[in-house]
Amino acid sequence: MSQRRPDLPPANGPMSRGESVAVTPMPTPSARPMAGAEARAQASGTSSSNIKASGEVTHFGYQTVAREEKAGKVAEVFHSVAAKYDIMNDLMSLGIHRLWKRFTVEMSGVRPGQQVLDIAGGTGDLARAFHKEVGPTGRVVLADINSSMLMVGRDKLLDVGVAGQIEFVQANAECLPFAPGSFDLITIAFGLRNVTDKDAALRSMYQSLKPGGRLLVLEFSKPIAEPLAKVYDAYSFSLLPMMGKLIANDAESYRYLAESIRMHPDQNTLKGMMEAAGFERCDYHNLTGGIVALHRGFKF
Repeated sequence: MSQRRPDLPPANGPMSRGESVAVTPMPTPSARPMAGAEARAQASGTSSSNIKASGEVTHFGYQTVAREEKAGKVAEVFHSVAAKYDIMNDLMSLGIHRLWKRFTVEMSGVRPGQQVLDIAGGTGDLARAFHKEVGPTGRVVLADINSSMLMVGRDKLLDVGVAGQIEFVQANAECLPFAPGSFDLITIAFGLRNVTDKDAALRSMYQSLKPGGRLLVLEFSKPIAEPLAKVYDAYSFSLLPMMGKLIANDAESYRYLAESIRMHPDQNTLKGMMEAAGFERCDYHNLTGGIVALHRGFKF
């Protein structure tokens, strides 16, 4: 294991390989207030005064929270789990997440010399795979809103000797800090469900793609068979928090994981959201019975 690396640089200066740039999130469009927001907020522990002050709410798992609070709450989750993220992924999925990511790379159609952005890149599994595909003439950018995840990912890629060829950017998916038409391929794996304004994020991804580019969204979804859904529910709400407590000493973050999956749009709804953002020829592939789905859309 490598020695401890210095902290990520401050939120200014040019983006460079092996470094990180923190990006100040842009304001996101207003959302329509949910009916009964104050009652749900009180039940979930969110203060009604916060709801009144903002007038805008969203979900954080099964809780209703003020819209501006969600990013901070999600950040707390990932600051807490970053160090054990890879171990927990292997345990929770029995290693199958590696097959899901391999399928994503195969479906990407990425070629040598192309420009790739991996959003919510976390510990760098996809960025490392895409680095091999694009070669020395290509470019891979690993972006994540969470500084702890970026640091863990950078350390991991330094250990395998590829961090110097990958750019690290701290950025909000809702307002990506790239010029329009920068990338041939954008991926976001197991990150879209944590975004406050998914529609804004999809529009930002569309803008950042070149004509002919494509977006791949790998995310937990809805099992297509009822018996599997029942088993999956029992596993998610009973075993996941227990595993989180034993391995990461954090049951609540993994309870949020289970809840956030249930709140995420189903396969057809997400496909429709991608089409509304401008993507064409959208489709999806159910993996492991729909527990996970890979969505794909193109910009023409």
